Amino acid sequence: MEWMLDPSAWVGLLTLVILEIVLGIDNLIFIAILVEKLPPALRDRARVIGLSLALLMRLALLSVMSWLIKLTDPLFFLGPLSFSGRDLILIVGGFFLLFKGTLELHERVEGRIAHASGSRMHASFWVIVTQIVILDAVFSIDAVITAVGMVDHLAIMMLAVTIAIGIMLVASKPLTRFVNAHPTVVILCLGFLLTIGFSLLAEGFGFPIPKGYLYAAIAFSVAIEMLNQVARRNMRKVDTRRPLRERTAEGVLRMLGKRPLMGPEHPQQDSEAPAQVFGDEERYMVSGVLTLADRSINSIMTPRTDVSWLDLDDDPSELREQIAKAPHSFFPVCRGSLDEVIGIGRAKEMIADLITQGSIRLSRLRDPIIVHESIGVLRLMDTLKRSRGQLVLVTDEFGAIQGVVTPIDVFEAIAGEFPDEDETPDIVIENDNRWRVDGAADLHHLELLLNTDDLVDDEEGYSTLAGYLLERFGHLPKAGDSCELKQAHATFTFTVLRLDGRRIASVQIERTYHPNEDINDASEYD
Repeated sequence: MEWMLDPSAWVGLLTLVILEIVLGIDNLIFIAILVEKLPPALRDRARVIGLSLALLMRLALLSVMSWLIKLTDPLFFLGPLSFSGRDLILIVGGFFLLFKGTLELHERVEGRIAHASGSRMHASFWVIVTQIVILDAVFSIDAVITAVGMVDHLAIMMLAVTIAIGIMLVASKPLTRFVNAHPTVVILCLGFLLTIGFSLLAEGFGFPIPKGYLYAAIAFSVAIEMLNQVARRNMRKVDTRRPLRERTAEGVLRMLGKRPLMGPEHPQQDSEAPAQVFGDEERYMVSGVLTLADRSINSIMTPRTDVSWLDLDDDPSELREQIAKAPHSFFPVCRGSLDEVIGIGRAKEMIADLITQGSIRLSRLRDPIIVHESIGVLRLMDTLKRSRGQLVLVTDEFGAIQGVVTPIDVFEAIAGEFPDEDETPDIVIENDNRWRVDGAADLHHLELLLNTDDLVDDEEGYSTLAGYLLERFGHLPKAGDSCELKQAHATFTFTVLRLDGRRIASVQIERTYHPNEDINDASEYD
């Protein structure tokens, strides 16, 4: 033990420990990849057995280092090449690394990584341990030769190898956990193993590759991967700052087959919409729920022109006939105009008053519930809950009545149109590629029906097909006027069929497919 008094021996010991750890990292990484195939309960056991075998194998090889030194003597010649025992070990080890690394890489690229289960667990465990033993034999050669070349004392060599294996044993579990949590790191490590296998093969055939080149390439790749991991972590941090509701809605919209609307800080990554998972009816309802909070009251309310209201100045017989014809339970009761609301009356009570007294009793009218058109739909739903089924009047900033909202209007915004007995559907399907649509049709449901994303614009003030067309034409069109919406795979032609005064009453929509043409999204008008 005289070497313990020699300072240079301690320096050699420290240097050798560091080199042994560096030379054993590749072994440790491959062990981490192999034990991933085992059930979690067996991974620690396999890892400890593998590294313990590596320690015993290296100590045994150090004990017979004189024999290892003789392995450099040529055993046979093949042309100008000579092969020693060490060369054959390197060639076999290189082939094994290339074969195993390629197999592992292929499984991960193809996504066919199998996990043992049931009665196969124990058999798989010993298969993995056997592979670890073979790897230990291959990776121990360079570590032992390094030890023999650096120091002269066998005790220093054995102590350095023992310390290095002990450190690797402590660090193996965190490294395994890190490798398993980062699939790209596994691919990178398999690339390293292929590189090492090639270098061993080349060295076995007498064409040694300087280790500095390999270490430089590996260090550069590790640096790039570190930057990649930092970038991924920063992207996850940015994504977590977005509200959970927004991220959830985005994921569901992708399942609906729609491209989520992204902000400028989250540009759309792909130009193609993902595959649709939900059926049509499910898609309508889920999309209706997700977009409900972002919609304006104007898009779900019954507009002023379609509101049924009672004028107290009308003859009682006319009022009775009007109530009987309209399939509504509540009516705004006004005097002279819709803006002069007196109250909200229940149909059956007013019919009784008109029959018994010849007029509507104002004392039985309910106070009108009025909201501003800027109120959100979610706040409107709270108001409707408190109204106990009564309709809600919507006004603008000047106090003029713009429309009315009932609970059925909110339900239709989610599930689609439910026309009354005196109404015709807003959207009539004539065939697979042609529809006749009312100008007051809701753009959200029309967009879902046409399977397009280019009709609704939250920054614009319109919410109906008529508003969309007026915005595109820039003026009130005439019957027969048309415009086109060109997309990548189809062109939609909107033709005005009928006007009702200054309102677009009916529109025909036709879809024409052109799968072999490359047309950018744009709007063209005739």
